[in-house]
Amino acid sequence: MKLLVNFSRGKGRKPIIAQVVRDTGVLINVERAVIDSSEGEALIDVPDDQCQLVRNSMTSLGARVRMLEHGIHFNEQECVDCGACISICPNEVFSFTPDWKLALAEERCVLCGKCIEACPHQALMLPL
Repeated sequence: MKLLVNFSRGKGRKPIIAQVVRDTGVLINVERAVIDSSEGEALIDVPDDQCQLVRNSMTSLGARVRMLEHGIHFNEQECVDCGACISICPNEVFSFTPDWKLALAEERCVLCGKCIEACPHQALMLPL
């Protein structure tokens, strides 16, 4: 399961993800991270059966954690199957079916948002 983790660096440079790996023994795959001098956001992937443990551990360290059950949201009624999202996606989330309809591999999505900007019909959006 994917977790979106937000944290403040106001109290120092604590290695939250490393601390959680050490404390829980759960291996965490960091799929995307944006960190500056004051705050950070990381999209991580953890085994489904360990999700709550990781979430609780991160929350106890001061992070805000949101479980993401879905990747990018896709509005099939707005989509015209143009393929603009296919060419821009760094993780090959999008592809065409044999009958030239857009298909998604949601589990590959790292929520970078590039497809949203590329979509001429605004058929894609980040999960709320």
